[in-house]
Amino acid sequence: MTCVGLSTGWIECLPVRQRTRQAVFEAIQTLRTRLPFPLLGLDSDNGSEFINDPLYQYCLSEKITFTRSRPYRKNDQAHVEQKNWSVVRRLIGYDRFETEEEFLLLQSIYADLRLYANSFQPVLKLVSKEQVDKKLIKRYDTAATPFQRVLAAKDIPFQTKVHLTNLYVQLNPVKLRTTIDQKVAKLWKLFR
Repeated sequence: MTCVGLSTGWIECLPVRQRTRQAVFEAIQTLRTRLPFPLLGLDSDNGSEFINDPLYQYCLSEKITFTRSRPYRKNDQAHVEQKNWSVVRRLIGYDRFETEEEFLLLQSIYADLRLYANSFQPVLKLVSKEQVDKKLIKRYDTAATPFQRVLAAKDIPFQTKVHLTNLYVQLNPVKLRTTIDQKVAKLWKLFR
């Protein structure tokens, strides 16, 4: 399961062993503990693992806006689909990993990937679109990492920013990427 914060570009990837209501519900609860900001909205696809009464009631009780994509509109979740390709699929691929050992290794990869992508991979945010002579001109803001965008956000608590900064100064992007690549290689050996 891939989640993207629209204002910051913050990405969270969580492996879900089976795409069931309960597994997705537990993943969303885990997601909420990892985000450096409150979960205000959930924009899901149309699978029954998302569109179900228990999750809807949970969102109502927690004051989380719940929306879904329109039927047969693959682009409704463009932010997530883009990150799903650029972050997850390029690294892991499209295969299903079903054994316990594969699942635990995938959890470990996603934990490192979360740190790497949010701390060291800059993102651009679309600021405006303008139609000029049948040509669409897009303007973007200055590239910044999701970590930098969280630090710049005014509504993020100071303690959260301190915690993230302390974590950031301990990270080494080269070591982190090397570790990710080694774990992915091990995952592929298990899978084959």
